[in-house]
Amino acid sequence: MNSKTEDITLDFKPLDYAAIVHARALAADAVQKVGNGHPGTAIALAPVAYLLYQRHLRHDPADPAWLGRDRFVLSCGHASLIEYTQLFLSGYGLEMDDLEHFRTWGSLTPGHPEFGHTIGVETTTGPLGQGIGNGVGMAMSSRYMHGLLEPKTPVGSGLFDYTVWVLVSDGDLQEGLSSEVSSLAGTQGLDNLVVIYDDNRISIEGDTHLSFTEDVSARYRAYGWHVQNVDTLPTGDVDLVALDRAMQVAKSTTDRPSFIHLHSVIAWPAPHAQGKSKAHGSALGESEVAALKSALGLDPTLSFQMPVEVLAHAREVKTRGAALHAEWQIRFVKWQLENPDSNSLLTRLRSRDLPADLAQALPTFDTDSSISTRKASGDVIQKIAGLMPEFWGGSADLAESNNTTIEGGDSFLPTSSKIDNANPFGRIIHFGIREHAMGSILNGMTLAGLTRPYGGTFLVFSDYMRPAVRLAALMKIPVTFVWTHDSIGLGEDGPTHQPVEHLTALRAIPGFDVVRPADANEVAVCWLEILKRMRPAGLILSRQNLPVFDRTIFTTAEGAAKGAYVLIEAGNKDPQAIIIATGSEVSIALQARDQLESQGISVRVVSAPSLEWFARESADYRESVLPAKVTARVSVEAGVALAWRGLVGDRGRSVSLEHFGASASSERLYSEFGITSEAVVAAVRESLAAK
Repeated sequence: MNSKTEDITLDFKPLDYAAIVHARALAADAVQKVGNGHPGTAIALAPVAYLLYQRHLRHDPADPAWLGRDRFVLSCGHASLIEYTQLFLSGYGLEMDDLEHFRTWGSLTPGHPEFGHTIGVETTTGPLGQGIGNGVGMAMSSRYMHGLLEPKTPVGSGLFDYTVWVLVSDGDLQEGLSSEVSSLAGTQGLDNLVVIYDDNRISIEGDTHLSFTEDVSARYRAYGWHVQNVDTLPTGDVDLVALDRAMQVAKSTTDRPSFIHLHSVIAWPAPHAQGKSKAHGSALGESEVAALKSALGLDPTLSFQMPVEVLAHAREVKTRGAALHAEWQIRFVKWQLENPDSNSLLTRLRSRDLPADLAQALPTFDTDSSISTRKASGDVIQKIAGLMPEFWGGSADLAESNNTTIEGGDSFLPTSSKIDNANPFGRIIHFGIREHAMGSILNGMTLAGLTRPYGGTFLVFSDYMRPAVRLAALMKIPVTFVWTHDSIGLGEDGPTHQPVEHLTALRAIPGFDVVRPADANEVAVCWLEILKRMRPAGLILSRQNLPVFDRTIFTTAEGAAKGAYVLIEAGNKDPQAIIIATGSEVSIALQARDQLESQGISVRVVSAPSLEWFARESADYRESVLPAKVTARVSVEAGVALAWRGLVGDRGRSVSLEHFGASASSERLYSEFGITSEAVVAAVRESLAAK
C-alpha cells in the first residue's frame, strides 16, 4: 500500500458536538412524528455523517452540481435521515419544515433518498446493495473522465477527480450484489472509493449473527481493499477521533479502494432502545424519545430543537465549500485557457449535446445482405465511439457474443494490471460474470455525469439486472442496456437461455424504453434515437441473421425513431388488416402479407421496435399508423403476448409464445412453436372473421 497520513487531533468545537446532539434528536423526532421509519442508525451515525460533511467531503452547498465535488452515497437508504439532517445542517435548502414532514406526501424528505427529488442526493437508494454498486460506478467514471480531459495530470490531483464516500450497512453487505461490485472494485484498484461499514449487528429480525457471521474485514482484504477497523468508545458511542484518522488514511491510500469497518451501537444513547432490533425500523415511542433527549442533555419536552447559533455554526461549512470551489475555479479557468480542445469537449458534455455529424456517420447496410442485429449494433457502436469519446462500456463476459467491444479502445484496468492492453483510461469495461453488478455500476457511471455508458449481456439475464434497471427508470437516467440473443432464435442453448417473458416484463417498468429493431438499418436509427432521448433503454438484439429490408420497396428506416411505423402499405392503400411485429418476427409478418395479398386480402405491416416510443407520439400519428377503423389486427412476437392486447384490441389476435422454448435450431423452433407466416395468415383470417 502507498499512503501518507497526517495524525491530526480532531478539532471539533462545542458547537460541533451540539450539532451532532441535535441531529440525533431530530432523527428520533422525525420518525416519531410520522409514526414510522428507521431511527436507530440515523441516531447512532449522526456523528459519522457530521464528520464527513464538515471535514472530509469536498462539496459546496451553493452549487450541488459542482464538477469538482466529492460524492456521498447512503447505500443503507432506509436510514435516510442520516443524509437529510446533514443536508439541513449544511444549507442545501432543506429546512426544519422538511424534516417535520418526513415520509409524507409532497415532502422533500421521502422515506428513502431520491435522486432528482432532493437537492444534494446523488442517487436513489433503498434496495440494499445498490448504493455501493453506484459508488463503484461513480469511482470508475472519475478515472475515465480524468483520462478524457486531463490525462497528463497525476490521477488524484486533477480538476475532475473526486472521492466517492459510501456508507453501507450489514444488510448491504449481505446482498450478493455487494460481493460482485466490491470484487470488481478491487480488481480495478479504485483508490478514490471509500466505504464505511456500519457494523451494529442489528437487523429487523435481531442479531445479524442469526445469518451473518463471516469475517467481513477479511473478505474485503481478499478483494484487494485497504481495510481499517474502528471500535466504539467504552461508552458505546462512535470513536470520532479514530474514525477521523481512518478517513485521513483512506483518502491518502493511492493504490486500492478503502474499507473502514466501523463498529457502532444502534440508537445510542437511547437508554432502552440502544442495541435493540426494534430501533432499526420503528419509532422509538414518546417516552424513549424523551429519555434519549435527556441522555443527550436536551429538553425532553421539546421537539425538533435547533438553536440558531448551532445551525449557524454548522452552516459555516458553506464558507469552507465556497473556498474550495473558488480555489478550484481558478485552476479550472487556467485549464480552460490551456486546453481549448478539451474544454470544447467538456462544454458539449455538460450540455448533453450530441456531435452534429453523428447521424451522418452511422453506417447504412446493404439490402442484399443478411446480418444479425447484434452484429449491426457492433458496427454502429464503432461509429458512435469514433465521434463520442464519452461513449464507453462493455459486457458481462460476453463481449464477442454481444458485439460490445470498442475496437482499439483498450481495457479499462489500473496501471498495476498485467493484462494486455490494460489502460486506466480504457473504454472497454470487463464487468466479468456479474450482471447485477454491471447494472448497478452503469447507473453509478451515468449518475456521475458527462459520460454515456452501456453494458451488454443476453436478454434472459436481464432478470439478474432488473433491480438496477428499475432504479435507472425511477431516476430517469440515460443508461443503455444492450441485450442480445433475444428469443428462441438463439437456438440450441435451449429454454434456460431463451427469453420468453422478458420483453413483457421489461415493458412493465414505467419510464423504461424497450427497443427491438427489425433489421440492421433500424438498429442504426434506434441507437441514435436512444442517445437523443436521454432515457434508460434496453436495446434488444438477435443472435440469428435477419434480412436487411430493401428501402426502395419498404419505407425508410427513419420511421423506427417513432417507435412504430408503416413498413409497407396494403396493396390497395386501404388495409383490411394490420400486422404489427417487432425484431426478427417482422420478416415473418412480411411473408404473411405477401400470402394474404395474393389471396386478395389487403394488409399493412407495421414495424414496432418500441411500444414506449410509439405511445409518446401524437394521437394523430398513432391513428395514421393504426387507424381505429381497422380492427382486424395481429401482433407477431416470439414471446408472451401480454403487452399486445391494448394494440390489437378485442378482435385482434397474437402470434406469440406462451411457454418455454427447447433445444434445437432456430428454424426448427419457429416451425414447431408456430411462429410462422402460415400461423400469421391464419390469425389474420380469424381476426377478420371475429365479431
